[in-house]
Amino acid sequence: MSILITGGAGFIGSHFVRRMVNQDKQVVVLDKLTYAGNLENLKDITEDSKKSKQCKFYKGDICNQELVEHIVSAEGVDVIVNFAAETHVDRSILSASTFIDTDMKGVFILLEAARHHKVKKFIQISTDEVYGTAHHGAFRETDALNPSNPYSASKAGGDRLAYSYWITYRLPIIITRASNNYGPYQYPEKFIPLFITNALEDRKLPLYGDGKQVRDWIHVEDHCASIDFLMMHGKDGEVYNIGGGNEWSNIDTANLILKELKKDKTLIEHVKDREGHDRRYALDCTKLASLGCKPKIKFENGLKDTIQWYKNNQGWWNRIKNGEFMEYYNRQYNHRFRNSPMC
Repeated sequence: MSILITGGAGFIGSHFVRRMVNQDKQVVVLDKLTYAGNLENLKDITEDSKKSKQCKFYKGDICNQELVEHIVSAEGVDVIVNFAAETHVDRSILSASTFIDTDMKGVFILLEAARHHKVKKFIQISTDEVYGTAHHGAFRETDALNPSNPYSASKAGGDRLAYSYWITYRLPIIITRASNNYGPYQYPEKFIPLFITNALEDRKLPLYGDGKQVRDWIHVEDHCASIDFLMMHGKDGEVYNIGGGNEWSNIDTANLILKELKKDKTLIEHVKDREGHDRRYALDCTKLASLGCKPKIKFENGLKDTIQWYKNNQGWWNRIKNGEFMEYYNRQYNHRFRNSPMC
């Protein structure tokens, strides 16, 4: 079986590539290597003579129709797992155009290639954010989508476009909607790695608003295990929620990070809230659990391991937190901090 993993040099994608290679599967990676794509994330594979033979890398954009068609045909792709996406809400608020291109047009290009070459399975990686705020209870797969920002709206578009190819063409589609991921190799613009790395540098942790926004956290390894499970046991044309069952307020998560690092809570600085900030995400994952797939990693344990990884791999994130990252960070937070931008 040949598996095309788009966005395979990114955070979640690289973990899934590693999982597939460790199962002796043949993997083709397509990644544009934007700011969030990093070949260092696959270093343990590329530097292993045996594993490197199982993983072929293409640098390119999923919006490049000619390239996508070539890869799917030339590599005899059986399965496409689409992780490729613009993913950060804050960046989508600053500029939405690339989100529309990648998260919608890119999905269209992949779906067309899958249809033309009769791919046996297409897994579209969506997000719990397509549902919008969960005011009470937890979202089920049949609930209406109500995205609140350009990122989640673009993901909702790709999500529904994939489903339309099942209805219209009977392309074997599975759509997954996962809650917030965390773990090693996550780009440090995201909440948990930003707060870990800032705390390690004794810099302020910019906490939006009152910090009582609630997120359900799933470890990236549990997420990848669920996708792997659904490749074999999921039903075509279905949507599956993938959650961790770990609802934590942002302020409690921040305090947990500081406690583990033995840092003072005064590092937290409440800043002007994000525009259109969803208050709470929550998923009902009964459908997936009924098939026998449940997360295994407790949040407190997974977070400790993640913190230790960032402590042990400061070279990885130090190289990132320069250049483009600093330009974005200053643009995003300068006006929010009361004092100096990097205090």
